[in-house]
Amino acid sequence: MTTAPPPGCPAHAERVPLGGPRFQTDPTALYRELRREHGPVVPVVLPGDIPAWLVVGYRELHQVTTDATLFTRDSTLWNQWDNIPEGWPLAPMISREQPSILYTVGPRHQARAAVISDALEAIDPFELRRYAEEFADGLIDQFCATGETDIISRYAMLLPVRVLARVYGVPDEHGPDLVSALVDMVDGRERALAGQAHVQQTILALVAEKAQHPGSDVASRMLALAEKTGFTPADVAFDLMVMAAAGHQPTADWIGNTLRLMLTDDRFTASLSGGRHSVAEAMNEVLWEDTPTQNVAGRWAVRDTRLGGRAIAAGDLVLLGLAAANGDPQVRTDASVLTGGNNAFFSFGHGEHRCPFTAQETAEVIARTAVEVLLDRLPDLDLAVPAADLTRRPSPWLRGMTALPVTFTPTPALGGHR
Repeated sequence: MTTAPPPGCPAHAERVPLGGPRFQTDPTALYRELRREHGPVVPVVLPGDIPAWLVVGYRELHQVTTDATLFTRDSTLWNQWDNIPEGWPLAPMISREQPSILYTVGPRHQARAAVISDALEAIDPFELRRYAEEFADGLIDQFCATGETDIISRYAMLLPVRVLARVYGVPDEHGPDLVSALVDMVDGRERALAGQAHVQQTILALVAEKAQHPGSDVASRMLALAEKTGFTPADVAFDLMVMAAAGHQPTADWIGNTLRLMLTDDRFTASLSGGRHSVAEAMNEVLWEDTPTQNVAGRWAVRDTRLGGRAIAAGDLVLLGLAAANGDPQVRTDASVLTGGNNAFFSFGHGEHRCPFTAQETAEVIARTAVEVLLDRLPDLDLAVPAADLTRRPSPWLRGMTALPVTFTPTPALGGHR
């Protein structure tokens, strides 16, 4: 005699694979269909046939990210650890053993977050913009005389980590290798573990160096603050890894997605020649309509509960559908209308585990500077292909362009002089 599975059990429900070409082509329509067919909480399956829940409703996502007692970041509670295959490609994103801030809860998490925020708070915003302008000009100098380039591979994907490496204390020459490793790590594909290993080696070397020879950089400040609050250099290293991953790729995609919007959307194309909508407005629209971070893993249910009409079992993984929640029709009844600076999006998360405000400010300065410098240097920038031919990376986690080919009037390099 067999027993019927409990209603809403993710191991038996009709599950939706969290992946596939529609995350590249039209995730907005995909999330709309998922919401219509499954409601605000969707049963999904991760690589390796691992079940989870994807929250696509704005109200439900607010509940999950607000109630840290019921939906925790303590990944040791996951009821699927025994089923995770060796070499699982999502291991860099969902870890049982990594002692970083991502999986720290309660007062210890608050103290750890304060170390990060205080270290980032000391960054001089004018100095940060100067670094961003320096690297932006240097990258543009490499292609400005050609009249054409791919903005993603030759600019957006290279800039954020160079700036972050400088303020964190990483030598400039390590920036290019960090780019490749970070992209591999966060895409969650076959090279994810190798990318994670390279990032870890780089950050561990940085922390060891700064412990012996501190400087006026984020890593040195974090080490000093950690010593006062009972955290170890290893804690600092793991948190710097999180900061590098969370700071680089989403910011690179923020740059790329903003430029795509400004080059393809009638609401913004006029701004390239001084029209009515600014870079800041375009960046804010991207956080609503085309947010770089689509989905986040995640939270774990502390006990059996219900969410959005679903029975969630203790230990179930709940994925945060940030992009889907931003597009919830109960919140955005008319997606064609500009948000006018409304920042009630989930693009930086919500609750005590949201992206620290100082980190958000850092990302915004880098992204805005990147877009403004590019448009200042190449004012007649235009797409080199039809907008319909643009493609996205295959990741269901981060939404960014595979390429953004453009043309422009060739201009001479600045050679380091702005």
